[in-house]
Amino acid sequence: MKVSRWLHTRFRVNDLESSLRFYTQVLGLKEISRSTSPRGSTLVFLQPSGGGEMLELCHFPASGPVQVPPDLVHIALEVDDLDAFGKHAGSLGYPWSDGPTRTGRGTRFAFLDAPEGYEVEIIESAGKSGNHSP
Repeated sequence: MKVSRWLHTRFRVNDLESSLRFYTQVLGLKEISRSTSPRGSTLVFLQPSGGGEMLELCHFPASGPVQVPPDLVHIALEVDDLDAFGKHAGSLGYPWSDGPTRTGRGTRFAFLDAPEGYEVEIIESAGKSGNHSP
């Protein structure tokens, strides 16, 4: 028996609306669904316009505050033009926190600090750089 595909990753957040603004306005993810779980948490699923894996934002104040330690976890997303994306994100108040960096294979990537302490790695697409993994 084996896993057939990756479906989603959950980030628990303190401020759901602030996080939603970041993931939708800065990253361009689309809200796919919103529901309340049986235990009372608000669950919002987001997905890139091209489909694929989803990000689940979970707002559950009863479980206590979210405290994400530095460098614990990040998600990686692909873009066609790293420089254009960096200008877009910076104009919305989210400049690169690290990078851009070019690997020996020509891939370019950089990081943004998302709300709640999560990190987002942005990788220039294979069509632009020749390889999509750093």
